[in-house]
Amino acid sequence: MTFGVALPQHLSWETRPHQPDEPARHTASLSDLLGATQVRSNLWRYEPGARGRRHRHAVQEETFVVLSGALTIYIGEPAERVDVPAGGAVTVPGGVPLQSANHSDQDLLVYAYGYPADEGAEVLDPVV
Repeated sequence: MTFGVALPQHLSWETRPHQPDEPARHTASLSDLLGATQVRSNLWRYEPGARGRRHRHAVQEETFVVLSGALTIYIGEPAERVDVPAGGAVTVPGGVPLQSANHSDQDLLVYAYGYPADEGAEVLDPVV
């Protein structure tokens, strides 16, 4: 039996593109580290005030598990605001627009899981 393990010291954090006056988002890809071939999984760390790009995956369903902090996610069209505290989770079906944000004054740490794995999403105009 083969399996994958991702330990904190093995994570490689990448700062995502952002404007100089915007708080940053950072991601650590888990898929390759774990040897996952059917799903995409990442850890995301949002600095206070950071927001992601509004996007829509054609088929991929995404689940977000809040490990620390509080996630605000805007789902659908028109966008509905959903606040998810640490220990909570939210799933967004494929084809549904979403945008995530950290409106708090603390870092946000989220585990994001997507199936079936895809390589991209349609970027949409932001709602926040």
